[in-house]
Parts: sequence; C-alpha cells; structure tokens
Amino acid sequence: MKNKAIYAKAGKFEIKDAPYPNPKYNEAIVKVTAVSLNRGEVRYGFTRPDEWIPGWDLAGEVVQPAANGGGPQEKTRVVGFLPSGGWAQYVAVPADALAELPLNVSDARAATLPVAGLTALLTISKGGQLLGKRVLITGATGGVGTFAVQLAALSGAHTTALIRSHNDEPIIKELGADEIIYSVDDAKNPFHLVIDSVGGELIGKLINKIVPHGMLVSYGNSSEQPEASYTVTNMYRASVTLYGFILFGELKTETPASALSRLADLVSRNKLKIVIEKEANWTEIQQVAHDLMDRRFKGKAVLKVS
Repeated sequence: MKNKAIYAKAGKFEIKDAPYPNPKYNEAIVKVTAVSLNRGEVRYGFTRPDEWIPGWDLAGEVVQPAANGGGPQEKTRVVGFLPSGGWAQYVAVPADALAELPLNVSDARAATLPVAGLTALLTISKGGQLLGKRVLITGATGGVGTFAVQLAALSGAHTTALIRSHNDEPIIKELGADEIIYSVDDAKNPFHLVIDSVGGELIGKLINKIVPHGMLVSYGNSSEQPEASYTVTNMYRASVTLYGFILFGELKTETPASALSRLADLVSRNKLKIVIEKEANWTEIQQVAHDLMDRRFKGKAVLKVS
C-alpha cells in the first residue's frame, strides 16, 4: 500500500513517498488524519543534517490492530504518541501509546493532546495534592501552558499565570486562571508549585518565590539562555526541590494510553479547552513550521493529513 510522509532536513520540510509501516507484534497501524506541531521536533527539523520523518502527536483511525490483541481495535478513532515518525499517512504505534477517542472529540483537537497535554498533566502531578495550594504557570499562553493552567485550576489550586502581553488576558482568564502577572516580581505570595518553560535567569527569581519544601518543575528553556542562573544557598535555605522534566523519560514509567484517555475524557466533558491557533493542510508544513519557530501564534498548530 502507498504511503507518504513529511521528511525534514536542515530546515526543509517536504512530503515524499515513504515505506508502508511494518508493525511489531505490539503495534497497531493507524491511518493518520491530523498531527500537531511542537517546537522541539520542528527545531530538530531545522538543525538535523540527515533526512528523517518528524512527528510526536497524531490522531486517526486504526486500520490494523496490534497482533498481540491489545489496544484499540480496527476502525477505532484514536489519539497517539510516537518518539518520531508521526507525520505520515500511515504509522505503526505501540498499543499502549494509543487511546480511544470519545465521539465528540475531533481529530484536530485530539492531536494537540500527546506532548503538550501529557507534559502539563505530568508536571502538575509532581505537586501532589494541590487543593487550596498556590501554583504558578510560566509561559501560560503556550501549548503546554494553556493545558497546565486548566489542569491546575481543576485540581483546586489557586492558579497564577505569567504572561507577556495584556492582549492574552481574556483567553487566560477563560482557561481558569485566578491571577495574571507580567513579571515574577509582581507575585505577592509564594507558591507551592511552579511549572516553568522559560528557564535562564528566571529560574533564580522563581526559586525565591517558592514556599519552604515547595517545588519548581522546569520543562523548557524558551528564553534560549544557555544556563539557568540561581543561588544554590537559596534552595538550601528554603528546602526547594528543582525538578528537571523530560517527557520521554517520564513515559518510561507512565503508560501514555491511560494518561491520554484521561485528557480526552476531560475534553469530552468540556472540562479541558483546546486552544488551536493555526489549522492547515499538511502541504503547508514549511510555512507553519517557520511561523511556529518565529512565535507568530500561540496555543497549538494542527495539520490535516490528506
């Protein structure tokens, strides 16, 4: 059977013929209908000298279930996660990385869930019981941030969002933030949990805004500053935990399917809103990739696979 995929090499993204997947015994073949873009995979596409197929997030329909009998069956609509190779018409996905989609969750919305949704869910979970506690989300208008604000609010936390522009206030308030700040210096009270995507010099300021025995979870470095800047003695004094979060490492102990099912259920019950800022056909990958890296839109970007 014919198959096509998006190949990336040194900043050039091109749809070309690709091998039809040959699944392992625990993998299902999925006909992909929508994929979501993440800055990490797009950045690799701009910098890697060798040709490869990117793609972490996908949604579609199972056309061949896993031979071991596990996971979603044929004709089941699913959302899935891959370490690479998801930007194709047909892909092989481990059954434990696929979750069935509720009828009222579209493929486009589902495709935003794997990397951004799982990162938000698992970073928020590092704070344990959050009912009544104070949580700060930096980069709150990003793909992960929009999910994290909502999940923190759903957990009963007093949720503060750190954003850059007053124009973003309406959407952040709609997502459930109790408080909005534009600089960490504006925070009047310390936080029990901080979820940070900015990194760099902000790390030091954030540590000073955390309660004793609180936690800072760092999952990104959008500041692109080479090193975080903080004083270790400040961490000792307040017994602050600094947790470096990498999704691929976390998924070695967390089954993607169960977490994706939880997220899809929240979307189905209108408890979790999806912020899609850009939706296009996958033939527009070159422009969308550039727009994403240039931060020309917030929220998530989704490509429809044809």
